[in-house]
Amino acid sequence: MIREEIWRILEEENIALFPKPVHGRIPNFKGNIQAALKLRELREYREAETVFCNPDSPQRPVREFVLRDGKKLVMATPRLRKGFLSLNPEEISRKDLRWASTIKGAFKYGVHVHPSKLKIDLKVTGCVAVSLDGGRLGKGHGYSDLEYGLLREYGSISDSTPIATTVHEAQIVPYIPMTLHDMPLDIIITPLRVIRVKDKHKRPKGINWEILSKRKIEEIPLLRNLLEEKNRGKRE
Repeated sequence: MIREEIWRILEEENIALFPKPVHGRIPNFKGNIQAALKLRELREYREAETVFCNPDSPQRPVREFVLRDGKKLVMATPRLRKGFLSLNPEEISRKDLRWASTIKGAFKYGVHVHPSKLKIDLKVTGCVAVSLDGGRLGKGHGYSDLEYGLLREYGSISDSTPIATTVHEAQIVPYIPMTLHDMPLDIIITPLRVIRVKDKHKRPKGINWEILSKRKIEEIPLLRNLLEEKNRGKRE
């Protein structure tokens, strides 16, 4: 499997950073700060007022830069169990911005926000592996795709909203199979370069309910509530 190979390479070549082992995680990597700095230079980042960023370790520097640059940060809670958190740097002291960029800090300084109340200007996602045509693999649980689907269903994100990731060069692979419900990438940033995807995959238009189990829907209140809204609309 691609994931297994990437996790193995990062560990064996001493690229991986804490938390270890990286198996089963969005892997942290040496050069994560340099990659975040390259993202920070992009026009898409500079012009963004609200940035959505995954809560994993390799993107913690991205989240800190977002706050330090005076932008609003939106994070998904782990496994989406508690929805989304919004952090406003104007309400956080400068000395606490680093702590606020962690998961525990985000729960302390962030406020729960419904996706219908958001307008995302840039989405940053974590990856285990990526391909140059914008393919991506997460941990295998599909939460990034669900985050995107929820934001899309509520109009918080659109086809034109850029989607970026920060990864190590070792996480780039020749090919990743993509399905219609998989969220593709527009920009791949490594410590060494910025890669802009040219021939892009089509984006999903929202949630693909057919592939979701009843258990998954019940575990995520936002999904359950959205499905109830849709069913009410059909009855009315």
